[in-house]
Amino acid sequence: MVIHIRQFQWSDYDAVAAVWIAADRDVLPRAELEAKLTRDPELFLVAELGGAVAAVIMGTYDGRRGWILRLAVHPAHRRKGIATRLVDELESRFRQLNCPRVNLLVMPDNTAGLQFWQALGYLPLPDVLCSKPLQVGRT
Repeated sequence: MVIHIRQFQWSDYDAVAAVWIAADRDVLPRAELEAKLTRDPELFLVAELGGAVAAVIMGTYDGRRGWILRLAVHPAHRRKGIATRLVDELESRFRQLNCPRVNLLVMPDNTAGLQFWQALGYLPLPDVLCSKPLQVGRT
């Protein structure tokens, strides 16, 4: 079956949400995606099989580093090379932006995910992730 990769369109939202749910990932609300898409919409990609969304990858570029924010493949379509194709296309788009490095986060218990990323040349670093939730909407 032919894999077709293209930029996300708003008409894909329900299908993308279904992939995230099937892959046991949180669904990003429309408002959050709207904010992301004002920055670099060309880095939010879907992969179609037979005209249906089977996988999705979302990246961003801050002018210094590229980030792969999330990758999800519907469980019914795993082990078909779709994730690798999506990563290849996203990396190509990063190169077009003259992005010198791409980062991503893998949860410590995601052994299969870590193996996948390492097979693509992503190396674990001993960095410490620090995070702080911000309250928004308050002045």
